[in-house]
Amino acid sequence: MFLNHVTQENERWDQIAWRYYGDVGQMAQLIANNAHIPIGESLPAGLTLAIPVLEAADSEALEQLPPWRRS
Repeated sequence: MFLNHVTQENERWDQIAWRYYGDVGQMAQLIANNAHIPIGESLPAGLTLAIPVLEAADSEALEQLPPWRRS
């Protein structure tokens, strides 16, 4: 399952990962699921990204993180 996200001018992958997951470490997953989008310092406005919805197993992995790393 995916959510759609339309980029704003100068948005970055890490900002999007933080917005949806509360974890910039999920940035690699976003990039992998949007291989058609060029990698750069920032994204242009108007691109539609597929944001994967995390499975329960992924949520359980987040619970294993120290409290300061959880969202």
